[in-house]
Amino acid sequence: MITLILIPAALVLGAGLYWLQPWKLWQNETVSEALPSAPSSAPSAAASADPTGAAPTTTDPKTVAQGTFISHEHTTTGAVKLIRLPDGSHTLRLEGLDTSNGPDLRVWITDAPVKEGTSGWQVFDDGKYVSLGKLKGNKGDQNYEIPAEVNLADYTSVTIWCDRFNVSFGAATLGSV
Repeated sequence: MITLILIPAALVLGAGLYWLQPWKLWQNETVSEALPSAPSSAPSAAASADPTGAAPTTTDPKTVAQGTFISHEHTTTGAVKLIRLPDGSHTLRLEGLDTSNGPDLRVWITDAPVKEGTSGWQVFDDGKYVSLGKLKGNKGDQNYEIPAEVNLADYTSVTIWCDRFNVSFGAATLGSV
């Protein structure tokens, strides 16, 4: 009789632990990626000078939008930058990120407004969004390539999104630089 109770209880407990993954609240993953730079195949400044004598094009990445994280479900701090690389591609960079770890965290760019407090926790999947992939670490500096087909004019914010529980850990409005 006791076996009939213990086996289902162990299965429910195991499934609950897998679903919630509470141990992640005590685990930190720090990422320290360098700022993206010009690809090695990019032309040098001298080679990219305009034949009419105009100034050479730069081979440095350029920040085109940026913002600061606010906290939602979990305390989240740090900065976010939208960077245009010399080849015309874009990267989303998280700098000084500090948030909680959790199950199934993603980095999204969205068209949703960033709202303070609990009213902002669940708005990011209501409109347009693009997942840039799993959060690489809950602390540090990290880069996420933005697919070429994404029209960046359609997206105004970034969220650290918990796909498991459909909630934002933190978000930032992307403002022009």
